[in-house]
Amino acid sequence: MKPDLEYLRAKMEIDPEKVTSELEEFLRRSVEELERDGVVLGLSGGLDSSVVAALCARVLAPEKVLALMLPERDSERTHYEDALEVVRWLGIRSEKVDITPVLGKLGIYRLWPLSSILPKDLKAKLVRKAYRLYEEKVGETPFSKALLGVREEDFGTVLRRANAYYRAKHRVRMVVLYLRAEKENLLVVGSANRTEYRLGFFVKHGCDHAADAMPLLGLYKTQVRALGRYLGVPERIIEKPPSPDIMPGIVDEEALGIPYGKLDLVLSALDEGWDVKRTAGALGLDEGEVEKVKLMSERSEHMRRVLVLGRPLW
Repeated sequence: MKPDLEYLRAKMEIDPEKVTSELEEFLRRSVEELERDGVVLGLSGGLDSSVVAALCARVLAPEKVLALMLPERDSERTHYEDALEVVRWLGIRSEKVDITPVLGKLGIYRLWPLSSILPKDLKAKLVRKAYRLYEEKVGETPFSKALLGVREEDFGTVLRRANAYYRAKHRVRMVVLYLRAEKENLLVVGSANRTEYRLGFFVKHGCDHAADAMPLLGLYKTQVRALGRYLGVPERIIEKPPSPDIMPGIVDEEALGIPYGKLDLVLSALDEGWDVKRTAGALGLDEGEVEKVKLMSERSEHMRRVLVLGRPLW
């Protein structure tokens, strides 16, 4: 094995017991410093939110942890069932809030009229086909292209409508979470991991971005999976393909264009200051693949700036 690859893989290893202890202390301190009476989180049934729920349940009494399941018309039933399994496992409070009526009132579903009459499996096939067709025609994924503004060229109108369609869902979820947090004096705990954050794979001001505390922000997806196993997250949740569950047929790795295992190592190398050539050589990748990851990170920089400063006054 190449020395550089050995180094990167060793860097990806974590001591789950130590990490758990540090994250528990972080959550405990966050609740105390902000004078909250508990926590609330959006529980999707995916790995990240399940790990966050498990960490919260280790720090606080079950009645002080509220998990909100926030499905809508396009959500997969299996994700909701997985979320319920996590709730039963941890014994925490939970509530289901269907956001479909709100999205309907806002006109979100009218952005894609066919979605109301097509069966879910056909919608998924059409979305996947359109996603791949866009990538073939434009030379990059719709996700990467949409990290900045989308102008008229390159199917801009279609992509803008798609962005509005799915991003509104996470922003409505954010409103529901904070509404409940304010009513019960709870800390909103987010579930974004380091991989997603570095690539801009979240909705700006959405439920995966707006939070009072983000315990997983220092962990790559690979490391979150290892932590999940240590915490006892159900294996089905650990092994299922990660999905944002906001567009039928799209899972994380298809949207990003590269598997998480490769993404994490590329990001780790770039964080070390390695150039594209060294990174590609160490990981046995085409330099173009590394360039794509680097481009996503650069394009999404504005999303990691919480405050956009205005013009100074003088």
